[in-house]
Amino acid sequence: MSKIAPSARIHPMAVIEDGAVIGENVVVGPFCRVGPKVVLNEGVELLSNAVVTGLTTIGRNTRIFPMAVIGGDPQSIHHAGEETKLFVGENCTIREGVTMNTGTAEGGGETVVGNNNLFLANSHVAHDCRLGDHIILSNNVMLAGHVKVEDRVILGGGSAVHQFTRIGRQAFVGGLSAVSYDVIPYGMLNGNPGLLGGLNVVGMTRSGIERATIHRVRKAYQAIFAEEGAIRTKAAAIRDEFADCKEVMEILDFIAADSDRALSSPFRGKA
Repeated sequence: MSKIAPSARIHPMAVIEDGAVIGENVVVGPFCRVGPKVVLNEGVELLSNAVVTGLTTIGRNTRIFPMAVIGGDPQSIHHAGEETKLFVGENCTIREGVTMNTGTAEGGGETVVGNNNLFLANSHVAHDCRLGDHIILSNNVMLAGHVKVEDRVILGGGSAVHQFTRIGRQAFVGGLSAVSYDVIPYGMLNGNPGLLGGLNVVGMTRSGIERATIHRVRKAYQAIFAEEGAIRTKAAAIRDEFADCKEVMEILDFIAADSDRALSSPFRGKA
């Protein structure tokens, strides 16, 4: 039997399958379907015609709009029907036609989405993705499998991210861009192929980073990317100079970390 809190409001035209857990003050609108292994935590709202399925947990106060399909099977030729999971955090807004898939067994079995994220119409989060908090996926953004997106990233409409790519904290990706390689924290990437075009200064300013700090980050960026060459070598060479600036160190640590993808650059798109 389903476990439905007394304060939940379920439209008579909705389908709640046996086994689902429906928390306090949840609202499920007409023509929605909630699968038998779904957990909707307190205050979740499904407006209408939304599907939440699979082994999926939705965090408090998240709103899901019509025609979204959340928790569908991974779109992977390697998926053999294993039971995998999707976790969506609190206070997310999931607009019309958004799709999010569960993980794959080979990828760890979980797709994880953080808190306070905005997913605009028809955006897609594929299997085994890991998303932080305060992220915006604009209309028609496509994340392939195993993508990692850190906090406060904004992806412009129609942009597409290659599998296993990392996008660092507070980076900005322009609309219709092809993200084939890792994007550094605070970086700004545009085009197809996507080229690194500088720093997301507007985003840095809006988040309260001081002007003097932004100038230091810009100086470090120029030292690493102003000319072609071995990015990791140049990044390592400036580590001592910027050891007291956490924003620069975040970029340097991102560059030094192991990754399945190369690094985006201002030149040929990778390094």
